[in-house]
Amino acid sequence: MALFRRRALFERRPDGRFALHLGADERQLLAGLADQLAALLDGEPDDPALRRLFPAAYHDDAEREAEWQVLMGEDLRNSRRTALETLRATATRTEVTEDEVTAWMQAVNSLRLVLGTRLDVTEEDTGDRPADDPDAPAFALYGFLSYLLDRTVDSLSR
Repeated sequence: MALFRRRALFERRPDGRFALHLGADERQLLAGLADQLAALLDGEPDDPALRRLFPAAYHDDAEREAEWQVLMGEDLRNSRRTALETLRATATRTEVTEDEVTAWMQAVNSLRLVLGTRLDVTEEDTGDRPADDPDAPAFALYGFLSYLLDRTVDSLSR
């Protein structure tokens, strides 16, 4: 995965669409990660890795929190699923719409949050790990997702 690129990840075209510049390995990785997170969303709803995706709305009121989860919980899950499906479905394309770039941003952010939760990443964490650290590959992936999110947000702001 090339973290330093000569070209923008997403390049806005005059017609409003975006050219997508990713290598085949990166595309395959992102599609696979989208599938994995979608499966996790369909699994156990109390998985601790999902806590950053679905934070409590009412920390001090269990009854109101339960109501909120019934009313909004599935809508939030469906929104996450839709963004992940868009990422997976468009990963092999060379051109995407602005709405699809927005879905990429949402999906990549979800992937990053779940991985960061699993790794217990803090704001002070630099992510630097020695090559022999068993978590080094996961932290490298977290760095790639952070980079990808940054570039996606940047492309939408231009």
